[in-house]
Amino acid sequence: SAVTRIQVQRPGFNYTFAHICILNNDKTCIVDDIVHVLEELKAARSSNRTNFAITYPITHLKDGREVYNGHQLGGVTVHSKDRVKSAEAIQLTYYLQAINSLNDMVAEKWESIFCDTVELFQKSNRKIKMYPFTSSSLKEDFQKTSRVSERYLITSLVLVVTLAILCCSMQDCVRSKPWLGLLGLLTVTLATLTAAGIINLTGGKYNSTFLGIPFVMLGHGLYGTFEMLSSWRKTREDQHVKERTAAVFADSMLSFSLTTAMYLVTFGIGASPFTNIEAARIFCCNSCIAIFFNYLYVLSFYGSSLVFTGYIENNYQHSIFCRKVPKPEVLQEKPAWYRFLLTAKFSEDTDDSEETNTYESHLLVWFLKRYYCDWITNTYVKPFVVLFYLVYISFALMGYLQVSEGSDLSNIVATATRTIEYTTAQQKYFSNYSPVIGFYIYESIEYWNTSVQEDVLEYTKGFVRISWFESYLNYLRKLNISTGLPKKNFTDMLRNSFLKTPQFAHFSEDIIFSKKYNNEVDVVASRMFLVAKTMETKREELYDLLETLRKLSLTSKVKFIVFNPSFVYMDRYASSVGAPLQNSCISALFLLFFSAFLVADSLINVWLTLTVASVEFGVIGFMTLWKVELDCISVLCLIYGINYTIDNCAPLLSTFVLGKEFTRTKWVKNALEVHGVAILQSYLCYIVGLIPLAAVPSNLTRTLFRCLFLIALVTFFHCFAILPVILTFLPPSKKKRKEKKNPENREEIECVEMVDMDSTRVVDQITTV
Repeated sequence: SAVTRIQVQRPGFNYTFAHICILNNDKTCIVDDIVHVLEELKAARSSNRTNFAITYPITHLKDGREVYNGHQLGGVTVHSKDRVKSAEAIQLTYYLQAINSLNDMVAEKWESIFCDTVELFQKSNRKIKMYPFTSSSLKEDFQKTSRVSERYLITSLVLVVTLAILCCSMQDCVRSKPWLGLLGLLTVTLATLTAAGIINLTGGKYNSTFLGIPFVMLGHGLYGTFEMLSSWRKTREDQHVKERTAAVFADSMLSFSLTTAMYLVTFGIGASPFTNIEAARIFCCNSCIAIFFNYLYVLSFYGSSLVFTGYIENNYQHSIFCRKVPKPEVLQEKPAWYRFLLTAKFSEDTDDSEETNTYESHLLVWFLKRYYCDWITNTYVKPFVVLFYLVYISFALMGYLQVSEGSDLSNIVATATRTIEYTTAQQKYFSNYSPVIGFYIYESIEYWNTSVQEDVLEYTKGFVRISWFESYLNYLRKLNISTGLPKKNFTDMLRNSFLKTPQFAHFSEDIIFSKKYNNEVDVVASRMFLVAKTMETKREELYDLLETLRKLSLTSKVKFIVFNPSFVYMDRYASSVGAPLQNSCISALFLLFFSAFLVADSLINVWLTLTVASVEFGVIGFMTLWKVELDCISVLCLIYGINYTIDNCAPLLSTFVLGKEFTRTKWVKNALEVHGVAILQSYLCYIVGLIPLAAVPSNLTRTLFRCLFLIALVTFFHCFAILPVILTFLPPSKKKRKEKKNPENREEIECVEMVDMDSTRVVDQITTV
C-alpha cells in the first residue's frame, strides 16, 4: 500500500504507480505472483481454512494457475512433498514502463522516491529488514565512488606535493631544486586535465575507473621528470646552461621516449575496437591522451623550467627566493638562521683535489653512493637476497594457483550502498534458483508445426526447469492435436483461447500478433521464461548457463535471444578478464618486436622480458592472497604494471648491459648511482599518493590501491634487490666486452726521476699518455 501511494509531482498532474506500471490483460498493474499467494494465504487464515498450502518452487493458486516462486521466496524450509514450512525472505518486483522520455523521467523519479519510502517504512517496522534496489541503483552507487573519494584524493595530492618538493631539496640553497619537484607534478597534472578536457569536449563519458588515471600518470610522468633532474646533477657546473640542457635531453629523453611509446601502444590497443568494454576503452583512450600530452609538456614546459632554474643556479641565486646568495665572508656577519637559509658552496671554494660534484650532498645520492650500493653487492648479502627471491616466488605461485575471476557487483561500488546490501541478501537467500531468464523468439515461425515445437523444447532440455515453458509448448501441442487446423484457423484459435485461459493469463503480453493481407493473422514474436537450478556457486553456474544459451542461439534453427539483467554483469566480468588479457598479450608481443629494433643489445630485451614476467607473476599471486579477484579494474592495473616495470627497470638494465670494461659489480653500482635516485624519488611520491586510497570506503578503490601498491612494491624490490644481485653473477660478461687495443695507439710512459743526496734513484711520478 505504501508503494502504490507514491506520487511523482509534475506540472498539472501527479503520477502514481498505477500510471506508470506495466498493465495486465485486464488493464491492471502486473504484480508478482507471490502477492497473490500471500493474499490467498491471508484469506485462508481469516476463514479458518487449513487446507491451503504453499509448495516450492511451484505452487497452485485458487484459480488453477501454476506459479513459480523460486526467485520470490528465499531461505525456504520445506516439509514433505515440497510444502513450505517457513521462508526467511521474500523478493517483490515492481515493473515500470519506459515508453517515452516523459514516462522514463517519471519512472526514474518514482524509483528515487521508492527507495526513500522503503527506508522510511524500515524505520517504523524494525522487525522487518528491507533492501531496496532499482534499475539506477548500480549506476548511482558506482558513481558514488567518485564522491566519497574526493577528500582522500585531495589528501593524496597534498602529500605528493610535499614529498616531491622534499625529494628535490638539498641543504645547498643554490643547487636545491624544490620548484622543479613542484613543477614536475604540475606537468603531470596539466597533462591529466588536458586529457579530461578533450574527453569532455568530444562527448566522452566519465566513470569511476578514471580514478586510476592520475596514478598512471604519477608513476610515468614523475619518473621522467626526476630522471631529467638526475641527469642534470651529472653535468659539470662550469658548462653553459645550453650545454647542460643538451646533455640532459641526450641522456634521459631517449629512454623516456621509448617508454612513452610503449605506454601509447599498450593503452592504444586497449582503446581500440578490440576491447569490448566501453569503460575500459574510455579509460585506455583517456590514458593515451594524457600520456601523449605529458610527453609534450615534459619536452616543452618542464624543459623550459629546467633551463630557467639552471640560469638561477649559474647566477648563484637562491633556489626558492631567487635572491643572490652572498659570499661566505659576508654570511659570517649574519645571524645563524640567515646563514642556514643561505648555505651554499661556491666553485672557487672547491679545491682541485676535491671532488667537483657538489650534488653528492643530496641525501638520496649520498645514501646510495656511500652505503646502499656497497651493501647490496656484498658477498654475504647476496645469498640472503636469492633466498628471499625464492620465498617470493613460492608465495606468488601459491597465490597464482588460487586465482579466481571476480563476478561480484560489490567489487565495483562504494561499500555503504544499497547495491552491497541487496546483492548480499540475494546471494544469501536466493541462491537455489537463478533469476528468471527471458527467452525471446523474434521471428515468425510455424508454432503449429510439431517439429518446430520439438526443436524449441530440445534446445532447452537438460538445463532448464520451468513449468511455464513446458506448459506453454504442451498447450500448443494440445491445440494442434485436438483441432488439426491449418495455419490461419490455428492462430485465430491460439489468440482467442490463449488470452482467455486462466492458466496462461500471464502470457498475454508475451505474444505479438500481426495482421497480413486478407486479414490473415500471424505470430511474429513470442517470449517465454526459463529458470535454472543453481547451487552455492551461483555466479559460475550462471556464467556457464549464459554461455550455453548463447551458443545455442547461434546454432539453433529457431532464432532466439536470452536476457536477464544479471547477464549484463556476467557479460561484463566474462569480457573484463579475457579481452584485456588478450590485448595485453598482443601489446607485450608488439613491444618486444618494436623494441628489438631500437635497443643497442638484445640482452636488454631478454632481461626486460624476464623482469616483467617475474613482476607480473608476483603481483597476480600476492593479489590473490590479498583477496583481490581478477576483474576489470585489476586486469587494467596488470596491464599498467607491464609499463611501470619497464619504466623503472629499463634504464638500469640498459646502463648495465651496455657498460664496457670493469666488472659486473662495478656496473651494477654505476647503474644504481645513475638511475637509483630517480627511481627512489618517484617510488616514494607514488606510495605516499596511494596510501590515502586505502581509507576510501569503496571496493573499487580498494582493488585499485591493492593492485597498484603491489605493482610498485614488487617493481621496487626487483630494481633495488633482485636485479643488482642477479646481474653480478649472470651474463653479460664484462671481460668479453673489453675493446681491443689498437696496435697503432701505443702507451707511452713518462717517468720523472728524482735523485736524492745518496744518489738513490726513486720514481716520483708515472703518467700515462
